[in-house]
Amino acid sequence: MKTVFVGAVEGSLKALNALYDAGHIPEMVVTLPPELAHRHSDYADLAPVAKAHGSTLHLTRKSDSEETIAAIRAIDPDLVLVIGWSQLCGAEFRAVPKLGCIGYHPSDLPKLRGRAVLPWTILLGEQTIGSSLFWLGEGADTGPIAAKARFTVDPDTIKVRELYDRHIEALADMLPPLMDRIAAGDVPREPQDEDGASTCALRRPEDGLIDWNWPAADIHRLIRAAGPPYPGAFTYTVNGVKLVLTDVRHTPRKGYYIGIPGQVQNIEGRVFTVYCGDGNCIDILDWTGADTSPKIHTKLGKSTT
Repeated sequence: MKTVFVGAVEGSLKALNALYDAGHIPEMVVTLPPELAHRHSDYADLAPVAKAHGSTLHLTRKSDSEETIAAIRAIDPDLVLVIGWSQLCGAEFRAVPKLGCIGYHPSDLPKLRGRAVLPWTILLGEQTIGSSLFWLGEGADTGPIAAKARFTVDPDTIKVRELYDRHIEALADMLPPLMDRIAAGDVPREPQDEDGASTCALRRPEDGLIDWNWPAADIHRLIRAAGPPYPGAFTYTVNGVKLVLTDVRHTPRKGYYIGIPGQVQNIEGRVFTVYCGDGNCIDILDWTGADTSPKIHTKLGKSTT
């Protein structure tokens, strides 16, 4: 079975290595040129592993370009795997492989289709998590399911980096057995149930701005949801310095501090405590953007510039 692999992020690299390890060698690997690495905060260079295993490498700015479609058509693939690729693949692209194109989505489809799914998963407090391999169709994330895995997380502690890693482990576990099935002539296509469908909106870096009037639990959740490999939740000091907050816990001494939302209540080394809108506090355990922590009793908030 001849395959083409399309991807450009950490999950793509993990999935591609899993295919190579299982003996499923794509004829061609399609990925972004290095100068476009900025498009993805989790960009991964697929070129070294592709070259090491003898796959033809094709660099493209746009998967639907005439050049890229012609390159894939020249391979005459049975299947195209689109794993970790933010561009939609049009009808002409999808028509090239004999069996079709399989994509990956980090949710229990049809739930949480769309964009920024991992941050939304944490912001919504999801506990049972799904990872889906599905056949690409006209709509975004709407095609029949090819394979699915489920796992559980603690919605009150999980960080987006941990969730990301769990998903790519699930992907790497699912993909080789699916390829074995398809190569043997068993091609699963289970239609999605529209009754359970939902769609996530795009999130932008500016959506990580913290409103200290929110309850402590909501701010805690935002910090966990927006962190690495994404741009992060952030706030500003009274001097206008941007702080990106990357690790957090609920302050153990509940009700001890009395203050104003956004006010720094305590400092111990790099750890500082901030009062939130519901009267509870959170401890910021790690952060970037300044040489020292904000001063005690100063208020964090929006930029003044």
